[in-house]
Amino acid sequence: MKVKVYTLNAFGKSSNGGNPAGVVLNADTLSDNHMQRIAKEVGFSETAFVQKSNDADFKIRFFTPSEEVDLCGHATIACFYVLANKGIISPGKYKQETKAGVLDLEVKMDGTILMNQALPEFLEIIDKKEIANSLNISEDEIASDLPIQIVSTGLKDILIPIKNLDTLLSMKPDFDKITEISKKYNVVGYHAFTLETKLDNTAHCRNFAPLYDIPEESATGTSNGALSCYLFKYGKVTVENKNHLIFEQGYSMNKPSEISASLSTNDENIIAVKVGGNASDLKEKIIEI
Repeated sequence: MKVKVYTLNAFGKSSNGGNPAGVVLNADTLSDNHMQRIAKEVGFSETAFVQKSNDADFKIRFFTPSEEVDLCGHATIACFYVLANKGIISPGKYKQETKAGVLDLEVKMDGTILMNQALPEFLEIIDKKEIANSLNISEDEIASDLPIQIVSTGLKDILIPIKNLDTLLSMKPDFDKITEISKKYNVVGYHAFTLETKLDNTAHCRNFAPLYDIPEESATGTSNGALSCYLFKYGKVTVENKNHLIFEQGYSMNKPSEISASLSTNDENIIAVKVGGNASDLKEKIIEI
């Protein structure tokens, strides 16, 4: 069987930036095994498979090279960019059925795609020592005014506040230890960040998910959605700037990326989370399975 896979970069800040994703349209006839084999062959952190849905405009399933995940931000951006580019959809509002629920998204006239994420869950707070050891840094290099906490807006990540940009960019994680800790806490991985940025943005981030065969990811939509909520909860995002959050990622991989996010709130309660960006460098390849 030959399958057409679209490949493209989501969230790129420059021509070599962003996070590559695969997209397969009309995937209803593919088995789980087929989709897993295709994702492994494509080799990107995630490949999205578009299917028919009874509950939304499309059902989207996301596979890493090793297993299926409930949701993927950058692959969602890639997926709806392909649907728009191929004339299957026009600018407007849509619903996608995922294993994280039915989520709203919008395709803007300029090609930007904004996707709603699940409302945040603020879960376990984790001790500094365990995390610092797995990142090969000292506990003093972790910020003292914010907790290390598991947060989810569809996928659970451990959010780790780092004191400064130099530490964040230079640290050499122990991926075996991160894998074990990810299993222990049942999370996708680590989303380390600092409020010190290269440009005048909200935060600079690095994302590690070796449990899913992703040592480091250059742009992570879901994780930055969770980070937006976390920063609002702990007073680092104000009511005034909650609609214009921008996260830097991928610079440590020479793949500069930019992820935008916005929050809707009612007093201190978050009532909607949106993450958005663009995609580029659309190509096609044929995979035989």
